[in-house]
Amino acid sequence: MDLPAHRFLDERSIPYKRLNFPPDTDKGAASVADALGYEPRQMVKTLVFETSEGEQVLVMMAADRNAVSGNLKRAIGSRNIRLADGETVYRVTGYRIGSIPPFHWQPDSFRSFIDASLMREEVLGVGAGVWGEEIMITPGGLVEASRAIVVKLSRDAA
Repeated sequence: MDLPAHRFLDERSIPYKRLNFPPDTDKGAASVADALGYEPRQMVKTLVFETSEGEQVLVMMAADRNAVSGNLKRAIGSRNIRLADGETVYRVTGYRIGSIPPFHWQPDSFRSFIDASLMREEVLGVGAGVWGEEIMITPGGLVEASRAIVVKLSRDAA
C-alpha cells in the first residue's frame, strides 16, 4: 500500500521500513508494539493538543510514557492546554485518531514536539495513516520528517 506518508519520506530520501500488522489488533501504540514484536517505548503515540489561544500542536510520546503536564505546558508556551477531540484532530490532520502519521500534513507554521526519551531508541514505529500499516524510522529521521522540537516531556526523558 503506497500512502501519502510513504511518498513524503521517499521524496525527501528519509530511510524507513514499512511494516503491517493485523487490522483487528486492539487500538493503541502498545498493542501495535506487541503485534510487531517491539517494545512499547519504541512505538510513538501522536497526540494533538490545543491551547486556549486556538493553536493545535503535535506531541509525540512513547506508548509507555505520559507527558508531565508542567513540561508540556512549558514546551508549548501555554498554561491552558487540552487534548484535542476527535473531530478537531481530523480537521487538523486529515486523519482519524488511531494511525496519524506525524509528518506530511502540517503547514510550515505548525509546531511538533517529540519527547527526548524517544531519541534513545534505535528505531521508532509511527502510524502510516491507515490502521494496520506502520512506518519504522530512526529518531533522527522522525525529527527531520516532522520538523519536531526535541524536549523533555516525560519524567525520565534525558
